[in-house]
Amino acid sequence: MCLALPARVIALDGTDMAVVDLGGVRKRISIALVPEVQVGDYVIVHVGYAIGMLDIEEAEATLKLFAELAT
Repeated sequence: MCLALPARVIALDGTDMAVVDLGGVRKRISIALVPEVQVGDYVIVHVGYAIGMLDIEEAEATLKLFAELAT
C-alpha cells in the first residue's frame, strides 16, 4: 500500500525543490512534477515528491481525518 500525505509549502528552495510542513515536521521535497506550486499551497507528498496539489478545504479535511485516526 502506498501513502501520500498533504503538506503545506512553507518555502521554495531552488528551481524544483521546496520545504513543506508535514504535521509540524519540515521536509525538503521535489516539486518538479508540480512546478506551479507557491508558498502557502498544499501538495500531496509521496516519497519526497509533490505529486499533485490540493485546495485548502480538501487538505484541511484530510488532515482532520488523519488526526481523528490517531486518537
